[in-house]
Amino acid sequence: MQLDSTKLAPVINRLKRAHGQLAAVTRMLEDGRDCKDVVTQLAAVSKALDRAGFAIIATGLEQCITREDASMDKKDLEKLFLSLA
Repeated sequence: MQLDSTKLAPVINRLKRAHGQLAAVTRMLEDGRDCKDVVTQLAAVSKALDRAGFAIIATGLEQCITREDASMDKKDLEKLFLSLA
């Protein structure tokens, strides 16, 4: 199933922000920043990636329902959800 990219613009923006946050984590480590600050920033990146993943799955699920796309079944969707858990 191909995703409708027009519906994923917010997800793409979220991933771009997460990319910047991850680069900041790398810089923080290289600069020897405090562990607490690094882990806090890394947790923000992780949460952003999780949210992006769930948004992608939700968009795919919506497309499956509205278009009656048979390329993914219940088992496939369950595997996608569990991969982010």
